[in-house]
Amino acid sequence: MDPIFIVGLVVAIALFFDFTNGFHDTANAMATPIATGALKPKVAVGIAALMNLAGAFLSTTVAKTISVDMINPGISITAQMVFAGLTGAILWNLTTWFLGLPSSSSHALFGGLIGSTMAYFGAAGVNFTKMIEKVFIPALFAPVVAGIVAFVATKVAYLITSRSQAERKAKDISTGRQKFKVGQIFSSSLVALSHGTNDAQKTMGVITLVLVAGGVQADGSHVEIWVVLAAALAIALGTYAGGWRIIKTLGTGLSEIRPPQGFAAEVSTGVTILASSKFGFALSTTQVASGSVIGVGLGRKGGVVRWNKAGQIFVGWLLTLPAAGLVGAASAYLTMQGDWGLIVDGILTAAVAAAIFTISRRNKINSTNLLSEVEGASEVVLSARQIKANAKAAKKAEAKAKKKSKKKGKK
Repeated sequence: MDPIFIVGLVVAIALFFDFTNGFHDTANAMATPIATGALKPKVAVGIAALMNLAGAFLSTTVAKTISVDMINPGISITAQMVFAGLTGAILWNLTTWFLGLPSSSSHALFGGLIGSTMAYFGAAGVNFTKMIEKVFIPALFAPVVAGIVAFVATKVAYLITSRSQAERKAKDISTGRQKFKVGQIFSSSLVALSHGTNDAQKTMGVITLVLVAGGVQADGSHVEIWVVLAAALAIALGTYAGGWRIIKTLGTGLSEIRPPQGFAAEVSTGVTILASSKFGFALSTTQVASGSVIGVGLGRKGGVVRWNKAGQIFVGWLLTLPAAGLVGAASAYLTMQGDWGLIVDGILTAAVAAAIFTISRRNKINSTNLLSEVEGASEVVLSARQIKANAKAAKKAEAKAKKKSKKKGKK
């Protein structure tokens, strides 16, 4: 099979992954402003698409993490290897999107590429030192940092807007906290912009990697302008075209998030990702956004962590990279069989993707069969109102049980 044709095929599938990344991660930027009523869903998705497009042009540092740092020097990269890694990432991404499982598009990509590289060259093929520095350590600390910043920002927001009930009644004024809805328009745009700077660059890095492998580009030290433009358009189109499946469920899951909390969560998410992009750290936007949502939940008075729910989300994060790696390795073993293996792998990927999209259009979308990761993170923290409601329900159930027991005793 013509090597240039294979390079073109990999570029196309990389852009398709970028497209799936767009609709998979729309909720990261727009979950909280929709939940608080700061933005209408259609407007929110449109803004997210435009800001993702703009963000992709701001930097290429993260792209170089993939095109230069991920694979050890001296390893002869092949387009087939990159193709296999991408199919692993896409299949895992689409499957988790459809099932509503907590996942990260970024970790699915790294998992798929690491799995295919190890299948081709063994553990010696992957530069684990750089992966630990640029991917694994940021994955552990970035959500924590974002959560702490969001927690402090929420405390400050409520402190500066706090007024006693007597003062509000005497002066006929409100707390002014609803004004944070205006700020959310800008803070949510910041998150979408940062998503473009980090996630679109990952696709740029993959395309650059395959261009080097195919001999089209000398090395991975720079990213061609057409690659930047194509990746930017793909993630923007994906954001606008596919985000509705997640957006439709956001009205209830984040109902406890108030405008000051939403503003704090978005600012902390956006700033964390933009700072990480500057240093070339390849983050999971979903994990950072989730950390921020948990932080603002705890920052509001009376918030309590549901550790069992937090554990479920953590396990989902933990499984994504190795699961995508296994799929990437399986795809690699197919492509290693020659042209027929590459064709079979491509057909299988296309068939599974088509089946998922077809079934997703038939299935009714509701909170029982789809849950965005950001929405799931909001359920980790119980607010004071939720705690009171749960206590009241438990007390009512206990009284009902006692009454029933007494009736049985009389009989």
